[in-house]
Amino acid sequence: MSIDTIRNYYEAFNAGDIAGMVACLSDDFVHDVNEGSRRDGKEAFGEFCAHMSECYKEELTDMVFFVSEDGTRGAAEFIVNGTYLKTDGDLPDAHGQTYRLPGGGFLSLKDGKITRVTTYYNLNDWIAQVS
Repeated sequence: MSIDTIRNYYEAFNAGDIAGMVACLSDDFVHDVNEGSRRDGKEAFGEFCAHMSECYKEELTDMVFFVSEDGTRGAAEFIVNGTYLKTDGDLPDAHGQTYRLPGGGFLSLKDGKITRVTTYYNLNDWIAQVS
């Protein structure tokens, strides 16, 4: 069940289906990104995803999923293929630049739902590609 939950979450990401992503999350969900603050709860995560959809168009490819034997932890490794649509805060100006970089996620699961996603990508690599 855990690997299916992780796969469903990332398939919803690729479909741009924020509601589908949120449906995979537990009520006590937390989201950690390598270059930002922790977001607590589904609502904060949904707001984050809506903002990201305004600024970036991304598709994950070459996805590989891993799950611990007890099904409580998992990971995903992938390539992020994106287009920078709208300037995001104090990041470089957006004008439709494309980028491609490796990324990953570490997940905790309970009762068939995701309780935590920690996302990793190399921000310096991304900045170099869009600058």
